[in-house]
Amino acid sequence: MSPERLTDLHDGWLLAEAPEGLDGPALAALPAEAWLAAAVPGTAHGALLAAGRIPDPFYGRNETEVRWVAERRWVWRLAFEAGELSAREELVFEGLDTYCSAWLNGERLLESENMFVPRRVDVRERLKPGRNELLLCFEPALARAREVEAIHGKRQLWNGDSARLHARKAQYHFGWDWGPELITCGPWRAVRRHGWSARIDELHCRSELRGRTATLSISAGLEGAGERCVFELLDPEGVCVATQTVPAARGAGAELSVANARLWWPRGLGEQPLYTLVARVLGGGQVLAERRLRAGLRTLRLVQQPVDGEAGSSFHFEVNGQDFFAGGANWIPDDNLLERITPARYRERVAQAAAAHMNMLRVWGGGIYEHEAFYEACDEQGLLVWQDFMFACGLYPANEAFVASVRAEAEAAVKRLRHHACLALWCGNNEDYMLAESAGLAGPGVPAERFEARAIYERLLPEVCAALDPDRPYWPGSPFTPGDGAKSSDATVGDRHSWEVWHQQMLPYQRYGDVQARFVSEFGMQSHPSLALLESALPEAERFPESRTVQWHNKAGSAAGPDGHRRLAVYLADNLRVGPTLAEHVYATQFVQAEAMRVAYQDFRRRWQRPGARAVGGALVWQLNDCWPVTSWALIDSSGAVKPAWHTVRRALGVLAVAVRLEADGARLAVMNGAAAAVEVTLQLRVFAMDGRLLAEAGLTQEAPASSCVETTLGLPRLEEPVVAELLALDPGDGRELARDCAWTEPFKFYRLGGAHLDIAVEGQSLRLSCDLPVKGLWLEREGLVLDDNFIDLVPGVERRVRSRVALPDSLLATAVDHPGRTFNLPKGGG
Repeated sequence: MSPERLTDLHDGWLLAEAPEGLDGPALAALPAEAWLAAAVPGTAHGALLAAGRIPDPFYGRNETEVRWVAERRWVWRLAFEAGELSAREELVFEGLDTYCSAWLNGERLLESENMFVPRRVDVRERLKPGRNELLLCFEPALARAREVEAIHGKRQLWNGDSARLHARKAQYHFGWDWGPELITCGPWRAVRRHGWSARIDELHCRSELRGRTATLSISAGLEGAGERCVFELLDPEGVCVATQTVPAARGAGAELSVANARLWWPRGLGEQPLYTLVARVLGGGQVLAERRLRAGLRTLRLVQQPVDGEAGSSFHFEVNGQDFFAGGANWIPDDNLLERITPARYRERVAQAAAAHMNMLRVWGGGIYEHEAFYEACDEQGLLVWQDFMFACGLYPANEAFVASVRAEAEAAVKRLRHHACLALWCGNNEDYMLAESAGLAGPGVPAERFEARAIYERLLPEVCAALDPDRPYWPGSPFTPGDGAKSSDATVGDRHSWEVWHQQMLPYQRYGDVQARFVSEFGMQSHPSLALLESALPEAERFPESRTVQWHNKAGSAAGPDGHRRLAVYLADNLRVGPTLAEHVYATQFVQAEAMRVAYQDFRRRWQRPGARAVGGALVWQLNDCWPVTSWALIDSSGAVKPAWHTVRRALGVLAVAVRLEADGARLAVMNGAAAAVEVTLQLRVFAMDGRLLAEAGLTQEAPASSCVETTLGLPRLEEPVVAELLALDPGDGRELARDCAWTEPFKFYRLGGAHLDIAVEGQSLRLSCDLPVKGLWLEREGLVLDDNFIDLVPGVERRVRSRVALPDSLLATAVDHPGRTFNLPKGGG
């Protein structure tokens, strides 16, 4: 018996185009000049781009110039030395994208047709003592999917080619309303050699909390030799707090107890301590195999109960007995070339969500089951994950072969992810019920069998979850309304996608309060990415707002064609006067998005009121991130730059937040407390005219109970002119500012806000901002600048301080409504 050896096979790969009709040994015989170096994990697009064989697909309209890559066959080749062999030898393919045949030393190993199903192959009798050769040949995914579609028939969908519905591949690769068509192929996840005499196939842990005592029920799937299996639980500092040794057997298990367990909490409610479970197989006086997983100890419940005075039932989450408002965003894959999303990039993006006070991310069903680094970052940062299965915007088939592939995929995903404390809910699909309703295949009076994929969402997937992860809720789709014949647009039960703003009726964003629901799992407003990123993707001659390439980088549209640019134009025309330059358009679209998100999150969160009146349980904006330089609904562009909307969301989701709305006879105020304890604040309201005059002021003391929102009104003199109202929440003890919001007379296009004298001074790592007239939407930028606050409203007589997290630059660009970008030189060494 010898210890297991797990070796990455990532170096030395070569890639070549595979001529039609050639397989196996014939592919290996391609001439030397046909091959180029290739990274693994990787894609054909990535290798060709690195070799200079294709242009950057994200630049200009190069997307069309690289489509030929997806139409060809591609073969990867690796030569490696076997060395000493273990008792068992396997090749492990964590992910093959998508239609792949593999050969080892001229013998066929496997055929794979599902990107999401890892494969493990016994090669002990096929490895040679010396040089070995591994070949992976990938067929063009769209062509193969169309062959299957020809058998089973075309089906309705939104986004992409209809053949994608038959391919178990990341659906966004076929093009979406925010992403390019880049149909990749290749070994997109790790390829490894695993030598072993004993191995731990599965390690699963279920926890039960009674008071502060946690009991962990552990099961391990063991294979091969071994005498004993030792289970240890390490606390967050690495100290062993429980251990048990059992005989090594296929179904080895143990039960460990922890007194005074340290509970894992979502961000804003507490800390995120993570325990480590270690399983070791011992034999012959040595460790033969080991597996580790990190786990947070917590309870989680999806609560659906009556809402006082209203129809339907709530839809909200409870952790460790504490219910809370789920504020967050939808997550899409952070790149089209998945190999470029490093663990560091995952951590950066998740940290940005956490810094915006989010506590939930939804992994959308048209992407991928994300890399382990994503879920580990969410565990550490306290962001819960709503996890879709990978179905989106289509009427999927349910034939025998497809269902078998989906079952293998679902089992692999659940087994891999179920130990994560962050994982809150499994969800069957994205918008498939909506699409079925639009096609007359679901809804009131429609027989269930007309929507055949219900066999997947309402039988197969819940069966897999119940068998493998019974302690976590499963939800059939997003959006979804339970009950025979119910419609997914019902706002009184389940979750809802509220697209009446932007899509559908194109309601003004000021009316987000009219499209609230029990849980708003999608809503959003488009904007351009940062000017620097947008210009980097545009030829110089195309750097104007109406250019063909700017429009190309806005994929929003319908069956009638692209229309995102037209919708943006309407929202701009309704709200702002916009200058002719690209820079002015970038600011204007980002301004509208930021204001829309302020209204949306405030209006949704203010409906999270006392227990029993949780009318809105959460809001997840579409979307957090982008996969390429694009005009989209994202809060963070593909360069990692946050947009102004990120800051309005951060303020609206603060543990303590306030909101003010101007009404005909006064101001409506809301205090939103996300903490587990009540808080008392002093509210201070001041109203200014546009020329800087103070028209009114008022104040009161307000108590906000734990995890709730309270509202009140303040009477004001009748306002006959445009105004800005500033609401502050202050600490009653020391007068510190705890939260702030500003409301303005709208639309902004009806009056001028220019002419203010803006002063920017430096004090250490902070900027001191002041003005003599109200300033709306002050956006401060310079490459690399990271400020604690930005997109700021200023009123006269109050200096605001903004801290920089990096060394301040020599100058920065300041832009606001009716204040075109102006460069401010900053004094060195502080002001």
